Amino acid sequence: KGSYLMIKGHPCKCTEISTSKTGKHGHAKAHIVANDIFTGKKYEDLCPSSHNLDVPFVKRTEYQLLSADAETGEVSLLLESGNCKDDLNLPTFVKVGEPTDDDKKVVEEIL
Repeated sequence: KGSYLMIKGHPCKCTEISTSKTGKHGHAKAHIVANDIFTGKKYEDLCPSSHNLDVPFVKRTEYQLLSADAETGEVSLLLESGNCKDDLNLPTFVKVGEPTDDDKKVVEEIL
């Protein structure tokens, strides 16, 4: 619980694990519930507890916000090295899909 794993090709953070007893065919099953780390979507998987799972490499970095443009959605961030990172947009300016409620809350807090 709390660790990262891949479910159906999506990097997820595990929220719940339950195991079943060994059945007729000799394998205990693990029921895993996890949330996608990018979209927050909930995924479930049922796999034999003796099998291995793929684990994504996750690195979390926090930056200081320098400026945010409400009209274009462009954001400037300050890196630890002192340089600026200018190639990011606010989460409501997405190219694929629709922004989530969490995305809208973040934009309200920033602006």
